[in-house]
Amino acid sequence: MDIDLPDVVAEVAAQFQRYEKALVSNDVAVLDELFRNDSRTLRYGIGENLYGYGEIAAFRAGRPAAGLMRRIDRTVITTYGRDTAIASTLFYRDSAPGRVGRQMQTWIRFPEGWRIVAAHVSVIDEPKGV
Repeated sequence: MDIDLPDVVAEVAAQFQRYEKALVSNDVAVLDELFRNDSRTLRYGIGENLYGYGEIAAFRAGRPAAGLMRRIDRTVITTYGRDTAIASTLFYRDSAPGRVGRQMQTWIRFPEGWRIVAAHVSVIDEPKGV
């Protein structure tokens, strides 16, 4: 298996950046597009466990649009073959000093394009001395 083929990494990085832009601007249509429309798609959030595309879309539709700006750091995109990728990043919000968010997404290439099939978001106290 080929790991981190440059063209595949670039494709996933572009989709990851689309997701990030949509997230901070609350572009729900793009966020919905980038999650796989499937009952097996899941998203574990900071305060919610969402099973299936319907629950994820409903969460996005009802989420407040304020306070979404953040900085990302240490983003790592690893691809496995031509159709599977993991994107991981840390994020920081000015409204949460001393805290660090962690986000991981599993991306799969489908005929309609790259889609997230699993996502996890959590926030912890920023580790000291790391």
